[in-house]
Amino acid sequence: MPKHQRFSRNYLATALACLAAAPVAAASLDVLNPVVVTAVAPESPLTFTTDPKAPRQPLPASDGTDYLKTIPGFSAIRNGGSNGDPVLRGMFGSRLNVLANDAAMPGACPARMDAPSSYISPETFDRLTVIKGPQTVLWGPGASAGTVRFERDTPRFDAPGVRFDGTLVGGSHGRNDQTVDLTAGAAKGYARVTANHSQAQDYRDGNGDRVPSKWDKWNADLALGLTPDPDTLVELSAGVGDGRARYAGRSMDGSRFRRESLGLRAEHRVNSGLLEKVEARLFHNRADHVMDNYTLRAPDPMSAMPTAMAANVERSTWGGRMAATLRVAEPATLTVGTDFQLSRHRQRSGSDVDNYRDQAWTKDADSRQAGVFGELEWATGEQGRIIGGARLDRVSAKDFRATDGGMMMPMPNPTANQRRARTLPAGFLRYEEDLHGLPASWYAGIGHVQRFPDYWELFSPNAGPTGSDNAFSGVLPEKTTQLDLGAQYRGKDVDAWISAYAGVVRDYILFTYVPGGMMGASSRADNVQARIAGGETGVTWRFRPAWQAGATVAYAWGENRSDGRPLAQIPPLEARLNLAYDDGTWSAGALWRLVAPQRRVATGVGNVVGKDFGPSAGFGILSLNASLAVNKQVSLAIGVDNVLDKAYSEHLNLAGDAGFGFPADTRINEPGRSVWARLQVKY
Repeated sequence: MPKHQRFSRNYLATALACLAAAPVAAASLDVLNPVVVTAVAPESPLTFTTDPKAPRQPLPASDGTDYLKTIPGFSAIRNGGSNGDPVLRGMFGSRLNVLANDAAMPGACPARMDAPSSYISPETFDRLTVIKGPQTVLWGPGASAGTVRFERDTPRFDAPGVRFDGTLVGGSHGRNDQTVDLTAGAAKGYARVTANHSQAQDYRDGNGDRVPSKWDKWNADLALGLTPDPDTLVELSAGVGDGRARYAGRSMDGSRFRRESLGLRAEHRVNSGLLEKVEARLFHNRADHVMDNYTLRAPDPMSAMPTAMAANVERSTWGGRMAATLRVAEPATLTVGTDFQLSRHRQRSGSDVDNYRDQAWTKDADSRQAGVFGELEWATGEQGRIIGGARLDRVSAKDFRATDGGMMMPMPNPTANQRRARTLPAGFLRYEEDLHGLPASWYAGIGHVQRFPDYWELFSPNAGPTGSDNAFSGVLPEKTTQLDLGAQYRGKDVDAWISAYAGVVRDYILFTYVPGGMMGASSRADNVQARIAGGETGVTWRFRPAWQAGATVAYAWGENRSDGRPLAQIPPLEARLNLAYDDGTWSAGALWRLVAPQRRVATGVGNVVGKDFGPSAGFGILSLNASLAVNKQVSLAIGVDNVLDKAYSEHLNLAGDAGFGFPADTRINEPGRSVWARLQVKY
């Protein structure tokens, strides 16, 4: 077997040793279900919930984006081996609100090399919740595509005790991960430590060609909680992490992904009279990111950066939230509250002659947001429910840049020390109904969101709309109005669901790229009028005891009405077919992922990270998995991704970089055949 297809023997040996040493109760029927996740169905209308600690295929996720791809409708702009940028229904960036423990962790890189999800290790969280579309107002402004919440549960103890959940992963291309989740507590409080380390070498595609993609990163978090009674919680948390990653599709690599986090939260359930629950949260997150062209590669003398260069960017974010849940009437629950966020961005740079560490920080931007919200759920009868909400936000950004135009051609900045501010409304209304005589329900909802341009849309482009001084002065807030429809059926042998959406986006923010030769491409941010539509559907059929078959389909469509072209960076039609056997002790499964060609493209147009290169080819990828629950403490899962070793690339992809020998504007291939094993120990 070729070297790149072998297991990382040392880590697999460690995993097997742990397995052999673990307490075994072969006769026990109370086993840990080891089923490998290949797709996630909705728990309720537009809401998907899953356990990120569960094994999944393809290869266990190294970041938040990786895990989201198990939910129909999600895709990713690929950076390489890790740190991709999530896309939901073709919508990207701050249209998708990504939260870790309900706190924002926006990255610092002007080109989103460190997307918010790159700082998230899924297996250190207890629950992943996704709400699609503008169908909630509880978790911050601007989330026109949806809201993603990685959450940790509150540990509760009746008596002193210790809980442990740990995993080891070993696989092809040098992949090895270790994750630990350890909690010690008693009735009045607890201490919880979560930590992980993830590492991989460059992978090889289906042609056997090496693709620069290695990474090495770690995270550690500590939470100390007081639980004086079953209805009260006060928790202080702190976390830190770092890493590095090499990218075939960028002119620089990430040599530091430093994360520092602090949080304080308090909750109290009243359960009497009008007031049901009160909660409050404060947080501070800091991203310290370094990108350079010499730590993980050699400078390319034929590129726009022929010598060693580095850029150090930092973003500090402070935020908070207060909310109260009110039982306003017997069939109605109202959640009201306020939230805020302050963010500061600064940068410095250096070269092989002047180290960036010796340079002074320069502040280039800050942003502020304060909002109020209310969301009501009202039962109209035994079967019907009305859910609605509204929020109002005051959002602003300030430009501190003295010069504009980049490092090569700095010019006086016409918007230096100017602040932009807008008051933006959002709201939604949805009706849900359970059908008489059937285990089925349907829903219809409409939502409206106005989204202030984010840091990347205001400060990253080289130019703004025609006639404007720059993007900061010219890019308008984006306004999305969207209709969501769907139904769900849960029968004895068959579960099925379908969701569809159609929306109008006024002043959609779009990037156009103009080739620039040795100086690199330049970008312009514009507002256009757009329409979007699409949907997802899925079915699961339990055709025999322990056997089931399933399928999901996701489709997204977009049109740039201003230019009479397709909307750029829309993923193609995708289907997933799976067959699984599960008797509660061991399971086996097959996943066949089918992706159609994408011919609706707008070449040279996209977003701050990616652009359309032209039409892309379709492909089909077969993957297999098996797992065994030895007892309720130990489970082992193994998998083979891309069994047929197919050479393929995703439509949403970064261009190749000449520094690694890839022609410009070519998609980078995904990994070829990959074998992995995952051991989980829990008690």
